[in-house]
Amino acid sequence: MSMWVIRIFFLALCSLAGYAVSQSAELGLIHAGWQGLLLGFGFGGLMIAIDEMVKGLSLRAFSAATFGLFLGMFIAWLIDSSGLFAYVEEKAVMWVIRLGLFLGFGYLGMVLAMRSNKEDFSLIIPYVRFVSQNKPDIHIIFDTSAIIDGRIADLIEANFIEGIVILPRFIIKELQGLADSPNTLKSERGRRGIEILNRIRNNKNIDVKIHEGDYPEEKSVDTKLIRLAKNLNAKIFTTDYNLHELAKLQSVACINLNDVIRFLKPVILPGDVMKLKIVRKGEKSGQGIAYLEDGTMVVVNNGQDYIGNTVKTEIQKVVQTGAGVIIFADVIENRPYNIS
Repeated sequence: MSMWVIRIFFLALCSLAGYAVSQSAELGLIHAGWQGLLLGFGFGGLMIAIDEMVKGLSLRAFSAATFGLFLGMFIAWLIDSSGLFAYVEEKAVMWVIRLGLFLGFGYLGMVLAMRSNKEDFSLIIPYVRFVSQNKPDIHIIFDTSAIIDGRIADLIEANFIEGIVILPRFIIKELQGLADSPNTLKSERGRRGIEILNRIRNNKNIDVKIHEGDYPEEKSVDTKLIRLAKNLNAKIFTTDYNLHELAKLQSVACINLNDVIRFLKPVILPGDVMKLKIVRKGEKSGQGIAYLEDGTMVVVNNGQDYIGNTVKTEIQKVVQTGAGVIIFADVIENRPYNIS
C-alpha cells in the first residue's frame, strides 16, 4: 500500500511538472496547460510501468546486465573498427549495419551475463571473487560458570569459537564478588575467572565488548543473561545445566560446554589397547581402578597388584549406567610401566 502512495505522489509531481513546462514562455514547447498535464502524467505512468516490469530484477541481475551490455558493445566496437565493412559505400546501409551490430551484441551480452552465475565471471576476471560484506555479526555471551571453567579460552585460542564476545557488566561484578569473598574456595574461583577473562580479552582472534546494560528488576543473573541474549540475538555458553534448560525453554540459543566435550570424547570399543595408571583397588578382590583423562572410571581385572603403576590393558566391555559409562579392562602384560 505504501508503494502505491509513493507512486500516486510521483504521478502528481510529474503532472504538475508537465503543467509548469507548458506555462513556461522560455521553453515554448507546449502551450496548452492540459497538454502539459497529460504529458507529465504519461511520463509518470511510463516510469511506473517500467518499475512494474523490472520489480523482479535484483541489483545483482541489473549489475550483470550492465556488465554484459558493455561487454557486448565492446565486442561490437572491435568488429566495427576492424574494417570488415569498409567496402560499404552507402551511409544509410552502413548505419543499419552498425545499428544491428551494436544492438545484437549488446542484447547477447546482457542475456548471457544474466544467465550466468557468479563463478562464471572468474573466467573473465581471474582471481577475483565478490564477497558479501554485510554478514550478520555473531554475538556470544559467557556466563560465570563457563568463564571459571576455563575451557572456553582454549576453544577460542583454537579458533573453534568465532564472533563478538559480549561481556555484561553484571558478570564482571559477580566475578569480583567471588574474588573478594572471605570463603577461600569462592575467592579462588573468582580470581581464576578474572584471569580467564583477561586471557580472553588479550586474545587477538576474537573481539570483546563490555555491555553496560543491566536489568535491575531481575534478581537472578541467569534471567539477566537470558534477557540480554534475547535482546542481542546472542548465544549463551555455559556449564550450568539449569541455565541451559531455562534458556531452551525460552527459545534462547544456549550451548552447554559439557555437552560439547562429551560429543568430542574419543569412542572406546572392546578390543582397544591403552595404558592406564591404577590408582586404587576396586570393590571386588583383585580389581584395580583407573581413570581416563575425562574422568571416566575403568575397572581393571587383576589390577590390584599394580596400584600406583601404569600397565597396558585391553578393553573388554563398556557399560552405560545411569551415572555414566563404566569401562572394564584386563591387564595384558605383567610388567608395569613406572611413572617417572
